[in-house]
Amino acid sequence: MGFQDFLGNSATVTHLRESIRAGRFPHSLILAGPRGAGKYTLALMLAKAVNCLDPTESDGLPDFCGKCRNCLRISDAANLDVLVAEAVEAREDLREADKRETRILIQTHPDVLIVPPDPPQLLIKIGQVRQVIHVAYYRPPVESKRTFTIFTASAFMREAANSLLKVLEEPPEHTSLILLTENPQELLPTIRSRAVLHRLAAIPASDLEALLAQRRPGLKPQDRALAGQYLLHERASTFWTKELRVLRFVKRSQRHNYPFLAEPRVRSVSEIQPRNLSSSKTPSLERLYFSIRPQSRLGDTRYLHLP
Repeated sequence: MGFQDFLGNSATVTHLRESIRAGRFPHSLILAGPRGAGKYTLALMLAKAVNCLDPTESDGLPDFCGKCRNCLRISDAANLDVLVAEAVEAREDLREADKRETRILIQTHPDVLIVPPDPPQLLIKIGQVRQVIHVAYYRPPVESKRTFTIFTASAFMREAANSLLKVLEEPPEHTSLILLTENPQELLPTIRSRAVLHRLAAIPASDLEALLAQRRPGLKPQDRALAGQYLLHERASTFWTKELRVLRFVKRSQRHNYPFLAEPRVRSVSEIQPRNLSSSKTPSLERLYFSIRPQSRLGDTRYLHLP
């Protein structure tokens, strides 16, 4: 597993890997692109590439092993929606006074801090930014070369955005901040002017079809085209969990009387049962959907797991 598994935007990925090789990875980086372009996945990959304990090379550029302690712990943050849900549930168990002062942060590696929008307003709040400042200035890396802080959304409360300028104006040498956004204009001009901007484009359906042709050579061309168009259409739903996306697809199929489902009526996710994938009677689109399983994140991803 490495950068070769990242889909699309090869020029941007190459440029970032070159900055790692030259030892000039930016202190502040904005990754901008539509939902599903792979911003969150790429941010985690960059953190692994910089801090890998057994770094490798591919295409003459730095890569990560995916097996060392640092890579594995950073990879644990990939299931961001699950981690955030657990954190929110744990906060609900606190006293009311503590609950109001507690902010959601995700940290599966001591030197990689993930800052998601804080429920219920889904905004980056001042308490989260204060923790980012504390980590940047008072907690140097302990198990890696560089500390990474990844903001998975650009919706900041005003005081939080203003506080973030302190780190951007005087960034510590060992720290990198990565801000993920669909629209850079949502960020303050003073933030944009102090960060390097890289744009990620949406993944073309042709690239998805090519991936399916490579890993599922037995599929018919029309099936590959259908799956590629479907995934391209669904990229706007990456904030949903996988189960909700499946349920929506199931209910839409029932409404239009599509013969894709094992159950005649589905009321909850737990009732969804994919048919035997080896059965010749199973429609192609259902086989593709339950085989491809595009992973959803509260951040953003375009990294397909094809078992």
